[in-house]
Amino acid sequence: MSSPQASEFRYLVRLKGKDLDGRKKAVAALADLKGVGYNFAQAVVSGAGIDPKMRFGQLSESQVKDIERVLADTSSLNVPQWAFNRKRDPESGETKQLVGTDLDLALKSDVERERNIQSWRGVRHSLGLKVRGQRTRTTGRKGKTVGVRRATLQQAAQAAKTAEEKK
Repeated sequence: MSSPQASEFRYLVRLKGKDLDGRKKAVAALADLKGVGYNFAQAVVSGAGIDPKMRFGQLSESQVKDIERVLADTSSLNVPQWAFNRKRDPESGETKQLVGTDLDLALKSDVERERNIQSWRGVRHSLGLKVRGQRTRTTGRKGKTVGVRRATLQQAAQAAKTAEEKK
């Protein structure tokens, strides 16, 4: 499994704040990053000029740096606009790909912005209710009892029967 590019095999490769499995192929390992799917990972690997069938642990440091560079500047990729996960960002107005904690922070700021302007979605978020129009009659109760237990009904019926017998 030796490769001319890498001196030794690494089982864990650190990329964008996450340890990626070096035993996986490059595309599958990149898809483990939050915000990077399989198709986008293929585009990143081809944009960095790396063989997609190569194991991620075989990559040299310079190849990992190339992948980081491509992930940081995704405008150099030949990818259509709809493939990015952040279209028309409200703050900057540009379309970009967010990865890892950047994606988490962007989603959190989006929800906070919705709450501040008190839109319908923001109000639903602040109340802890479903946001996207789902039904809430029986689902989404978050820990409350759903329905009535049979044992409770039997105990209530037994209590009512004894109360009638005493009268």
